[in-house]
Amino acid sequence: MRFWTRILVNALIFLALAGFFQSSLAGSYQHAFYVSGVGIALLASLVLAVLNAVVKPILFVLSLPITILTLGLFSVVLNAIMLELTAWFVGSNFAFASFGVTLIVAIVMSLFNAIISDHFARG
Repeated sequence: MRFWTRILVNALIFLALAGFFQSSLAGSYQHAFYVSGVGIALLASLVLAVLNAVVKPILFVLSLPITILTLGLFSVVLNAIMLELTAWFVGSNFAFASFGVTLIVAIVMSLFNAIISDHFARG
């Protein structure tokens, strides 16, 4: 996928997940993930892309032993750390209630991005 397409897709995923976490369907996780608007979702998506390009490779190399020991599952934690850093840079308009919620959002975003990337690769 192209860079700006990925930014837009991630922003849409942020908005969809924030909408889900605001609904009663989220149960005890209601209000656990907050995005104040479309502009903030686009900003968060751009910040996440920059962090993934600059910081994530360094963290990946540093955490390679634990990633190997966990058979790659620690990469989900790295994705959650990237989301937490994004929330820190963007501010209170983009927030997670806990690290557990951040892990859930990281997993769902990874799944959605894999499905959408596969769709664009075939088309």
